[in-house]
Amino acid sequence: MHAHATFSRMEDSTAQDWAVIGTEFKAFAQSLPDRIMAHLGLLQGDYGGFPIDRYTHCLQTATLAQEDGRDDEYVVCALLHDIGDTLGAFNHADIAAVILEPFVSEENHWMVKHHGIFQGNFFFHHIGLDRNMRDKFAGHPCFDRTAEFCAKYDNPAFDAKRSTLPLSHFEPLLRQVMAHPRKSIYKPAMQD
Repeated sequence: MHAHATFSRMEDSTAQDWAVIGTEFKAFAQSLPDRIMAHLGLLQGDYGGFPIDRYTHCLQTATLAQEDGRDDEYVVCALLHDIGDTLGAFNHADIAAVILEPFVSEENHWMVKHHGIFQGNFFFHHIGLDRNMRDKFAGHPCFDRTAEFCAKYDNPAFDAKRSTLPLSHFEPLLRQVMAHPRKSIYKPAMQD
């Protein structure tokens, strides 16, 4: 049985309550990679009309990035770039970016956050949108990085015949990248 805080209103909490919560939080935070992998599993069998399911697309994007020699953090971003599809039908890139933000560089965060608009360069004209919507970001320091991510890894990762590495291959990278947040309002409180 786990200990519990005793307050019914946060304003009545004590340092002892927060010591209990902090202990639980550390264990919960350490299991984040497990919850992320479970959530990725929700994408299995979810084709949404695409040639491969969203799970395989994520794995294939990460496979392409790793085979091209990208660093571990970039590969994890490739793996998780569409994890928001289940909850954010209208803003999936934002959800993935928020999950990754504490753990990745500003450049990788921006790339994931904006990849949906940049990917649109390949298909928006087929659905009545401006395929050049990404041009509003012309001149941004991460423009070329994001355009390259979509062109080299996201765009070609719908190949049902392509060999794709399994999630177990990427698990150590995911655990490593998510082991220590770089930025979070809670980071100072997590220091031992």
